[in-house]
Amino acid sequence: MQALSLAAAQTFEWITLPEATAPGPGEALVEIKAIGICGTDFSGYLGKMPFIQFPRILGHEIGVQVLSVGNGVSHLNPGDSCSVEPYLNCGHCHACVQGRTNCCETLSVLGVHSDGGMRDRMILPAHKLHPAPGLSFEQLALVETLAIGCHAVNRSGLTATEDVLIVGAGPIGLTVLEFARLVTSQITVLELNPKRRHFVETHYPGTKVVDQLPADPQAQVVFDATGNAQCMAQAFQYARFTGRIVFVGITKEPVPLDDPLFHRRELTLIASRNAQSSDFPRILDLIATGRIDTNPWISHRADFSQLPSAMADWIEPDSGVIKAVAIR
Repeated sequence: MQALSLAAAQTFEWITLPEATAPGPGEALVEIKAIGICGTDFSGYLGKMPFIQFPRILGHEIGVQVLSVGNGVSHLNPGDSCSVEPYLNCGHCHACVQGRTNCCETLSVLGVHSDGGMRDRMILPAHKLHPAPGLSFEQLALVETLAIGCHAVNRSGLTATEDVLIVGAGPIGLTVLEFARLVTSQITVLELNPKRRHFVETHYPGTKVVDQLPADPQAQVVFDATGNAQCMAQAFQYARFTGRIVFVGITKEPVPLDDPLFHRRELTLIASRNAQSSDFPRILDLIATGRIDTNPWISHRADFSQLPSAMADWIEPDSGVIKAVAIR
């Protein structure tokens, strides 16, 4: 079985893995059909993702087809098309017992902490597969990305009367926008890249898009989707008195905190990590019913066999990538 391994920064190698065996109890054997490429993959490819160690098989945004299931699996059948929930949690730590499986103390994310979907086939826990007849494999590969924004908006406690500022209109910022607009129409997006501003203006009419803001309170809820420490620190300036700030992006750099401002405005800082199992069927339903349109998202495609050269192209600043997908 063929797989694509990231052996070192910007160095892919084709490797041969043992063929996947028959699934055991509670497992499913799946064929990988589509792989979404996200910021984590690009950071890992560049050697900048602290949670990815080499060598690693990337790929956590996956659309798959079930080949066979093990004993005790009742919600799946061979031939089913599924989205993959790539968060492998222990089920018994403090976070898991609370139902917060997205931040399990020993969480292993496929393609990040453990090998992921850049391969032909793999065996997965069946309960991490979410079937969705009628959706394309490309759509299924986008569900995990959308789940990041879904969870972030859930974490924020956003209400219909509140206004929102989203800093960064990359793929993660766009997922936040998708779910924020289901709650409120009072949304501003701050983005420096003119191509990304144009994308938001074209596909999200009614959303205010700007390339700069005064350093004054701007919104009751501020989402930072940049993963840039300087931008994340600036988010405190943008939040209104009693406002809430949600860090969706992640950085390994220290984020300065203006403590007097933080206290004077009595702000709330919220971290948002991954997503929860319940987010996946909700997103599948939103796509199936047309309330989320994934068609504009995929700006770049490549055959799985061409992925090494495609990744080298997609990391270029002028590539214009909104969302890239590898197809098998």
